[in-house]
Amino acid sequence: MTQAAPTSPCMNICVLDAARTCTGCHRTLDEIARWGRMSAAEQWQVIARIDFERGRHGLPAAVQER
Repeated sequence: MTQAAPTSPCMNICVLDAARTCTGCHRTLDEIARWGRMSAAEQWQVIARIDFERGRHGLPAAVQER
């Protein structure tokens, strides 16, 4: 069975910091640009990285699996 893709972690707070990372969804500019072309597995890897970073800062998870 193929893994379902996650929903986009976009929060409509599209502001890039000095490291070119969105302050809303915490994706890099490259991840944002490639999101629609990524496989579900690649998207989940991005979500895992975001959730790890958010957890380090005491923030809730980016998205929940469908």
